[in-house]
Amino acid sequence: MEFTAGGRLRVRVTPADVGKRVSVRQLTGGGAGAEKFTDTVGVLTSWDNGVLLITRRTGESVRVPEAALVAGKVVPAAPARRRGPAADFEELARAGARAWQPVESEPLGEWLLRASSGFTRRANSVLPLGDPGMPPDEALARVREWYGERGLPAYIQAATGAEGTQERLCAELEGHGWRPEVAAEVRIAALAPVGDLDTDISGVRLERTVSPGWLRRYQRFGGAGPHVAEPHVLHVLGSGPSVWFASVAGAGEVPAAIGRCVVDGRWAGFMAVEVGPEHRRQGLATAVMTALARRALEEGASAAWLQVETDNEAARALYEGMGFAVHHRYHHFRAP
Repeated sequence: MEFTAGGRLRVRVTPADVGKRVSVRQLTGGGAGAEKFTDTVGVLTSWDNGVLLITRRTGESVRVPEAALVAGKVVPAAPARRRGPAADFEELARAGARAWQPVESEPLGEWLLRASSGFTRRANSVLPLGDPGMPPDEALARVREWYGERGLPAYIQAATGAEGTQERLCAELEGHGWRPEVAAEVRIAALAPVGDLDTDISGVRLERTVSPGWLRRYQRFGGAGPHVAEPHVLHVLGSGPSVWFASVAGAGEVPAAIGRCVVDGRWAGFMAVEVGPEHRRQGLATAVMTALARRALEEGASAAWLQVETDNEAARALYEGMGFAVHHRYHHFRAP
């Protein structure tokens, strides 16, 4: 379909463009001389029964009636990278997976089913980096069966917002009744500027293993639930090519601040950066990040990544100030 509207606007997208990034304009209201338009940019994930489904960078799905289209075109697959190291989606997804290794896993074609007694969705969800090797209905049924055998809810981790991400998979999951529960940003930055931050790191202690105090400060462990075995938590936290745990002493046995870093080739992944409520606004999170960055630089890393939930505004502001830019977003879809 290609037609003009008002002699100027033109629709240049067709059902053959499903899977491509598009920009469309639709008429949403108004009468003659008072038209109202809405623009949508994202991946065209389907075009069925006269309705276009477009998935935005944020993972939000927008339905656009074909009859309301007044303009549309295919646009570049991803916006130009503004700052930070060069990286593609799959490289970062695999680095993230190596930093949160599950207690048990099983391949399903090019998908990886992961379970760790429910401790952190990143180690209890499917990592789908390719074709499951069977029709979607069968693959999703197998995923639900596998997690059901372990008494766990079935989750699939899927990404949006960068070249090579999984907007079509997100749309398919929603079409099968799966719903996103958690969304997070994957941010990247050059590592050296983080290590060069002018902050006092003299009180930061780095260790290879998790101390009991570190674990008590870690909020996700406290909220993991009584059914989660501590050895499984320690397994996940200790996994990765080169793992470091940072802590800043507090008034008692529980540290004032903690952090975790996994060094993996050129990448240093930062996670579990937490500060006790009574110790906030003292620069402790920055000190922990800087100390871990300097150790990662010593081991040859040059780039950094981290994951932060989209509703954690304080952490997002901290990382933005350190130079971390959003690369893509991921979403944990839960089975109905």
